[in-house]
Amino acid sequence: MTDRSIPTTKNLTGSASVSRRRQAIRLLRAAAIGASLLFLSGLALTATVVSLIVATSVLILFSPILVPAGILLLFATAGFVVSSSCSLAALFWVCSGVPGRHRPRAEPLPSARRRIADKARDMKKRAEEYVQHKAQEVGPQGS
Repeated sequence: MTDRSIPTTKNLTGSASVSRRRQAIRLLRAAAIGASLLFLSGLALTATVVSLIVATSVLILFSPILVPAGILLLFATAGFVVSSSCSLAALFWVCSGVPGRHRPRAEPLPSARRRIADKARDMKKRAEEYVQHKAQEVGPQGS
């Protein structure tokens, strides 16, 4: 905190003394402002409690109407959001097939096909080797 010096005045004898009148005025101003703010906060608290009591009774009175209306509003909003998202997805899907536009997943398809074909050739080779191995095992015993 900074040290603030209280303004001083010199009296007839020359010694410095604090003005009692200024201190009293400051004290009265602070008390008036504090009292008015305290009154306003009490008034706000009272208004809040009264409005809460009124709102609670109104909500209890109209709850058979408000609850179904709220549920209806919830479902209507959810339906609107789902409908909008589906229509936007369909629009983007249709627009991605327009000639001249590059599909983001068009390039990985050939490499995936190549990997599947390589795996199929590998499995075919393993199956042939397995059949040959089993044929060699059965061949000497069957003769």
